[in-house]
Amino acid sequence: MGCVGSSEKAVDGHSKKIRKPKPWKHSEPITRAQLKQMRDEFWDTAPHYGGQKEIWDALRAAAEADLGLARAIVDSAGIIVTSDDMTTCYDERGAKYDLPKYVLSEPTNLIKDE
Repeated sequence: MGCVGSSEKAVDGHSKKIRKPKPWKHSEPITRAQLKQMRDEFWDTAPHYGGQKEIWDALRAAAEADLGLARAIVDSAGIIVTSDDMTTCYDERGAKYDLPKYVLSEPTNLIKDE
């Protein structure tokens, strides 16, 4: 998988810009610690629902990185991002990876920790 030149309008969605999900609200206000626990639980259990562990690991690294680095991570792992907020991705074998918004951004009703 060489770099023959990257184009912003790749047909397979490979070179789409990545952005944070639209602002969202959790069902009830949560603290940063609760959000971290939800994220950890998701990443710990996600590989059990299918797909490859290496792809899940790359998605976690991308979700926790800034947007420029996230793009580089998904490209280098061969991940196809079909929604520009990374909520739906596929690997090169066609396995689907759904990411909840809470692993990609913070809710608008996050309680600031003291």
